[in-house]
Amino acid sequence: MTPAPSAGSEGTKKKRRRRRPANRSPQNQEQTTPDGAPKKKAPAKVPNAKRVDEVSAGGLVVDSTGKLGLLIGRRDLKDATGKRILWSLPKGHIEEGETPEQAALREVQEETGIVSVIEKSLGVIDFWFMAGGMRIHKTVHHFLFRENGGVLAAQESEVDEVAWFPLAEIVDRLAYPDEKKLIARTNATQEMAAL
Repeated sequence: MTPAPSAGSEGTKKKRRRRRPANRSPQNQEQTTPDGAPKKKAPAKVPNAKRVDEVSAGGLVVDSTGKLGLLIGRRDLKDATGKRILWSLPKGHIEEGETPEQAALREVQEETGIVSVIEKSLGVIDFWFMAGGMRIHKTVHHFLFRENGGVLAAQESEVDEVAWFPLAEIVDRLAYPDEKKLIARTNATQEMAAL
């Protein structure tokens, strides 16, 4: 019986490892969670960057008719014209002694002028960003609200615009992918329209 050419060490060639193109290396491939969603990465470590954890609360307010959703707008600082508005859900920091629900109700009223009641939790999202030389890990509790009163008015120091939009347009209007996914995933706009 004759051994196969690769069975012994005599006269065999060493296998050459094929180099993988840089853009297909494992470290350049997008990492995903078991459900297929992209994993969130902390921003690259910056020497001497301090890590700060922030917790906020807010969410989507639906008007009393169940047809409109309330968004806040801030000018895009990266837009040279200064005209582009980034629309997002109203939210803000949880103060000491507050629950996420209390903070969400307070922040919505402060940023928009609208008084509301919480219908249900929409979930929590978290993300990383750099600001002022610090690595910030932000966690935001989101709720679905029903308008209960107040007068629409943007908070002067923090918000440039506030506006009601048809519920069917909310996901497309939102500027931030995490908020888009949250509202789309929870079907919040359809649930409120049905109430």
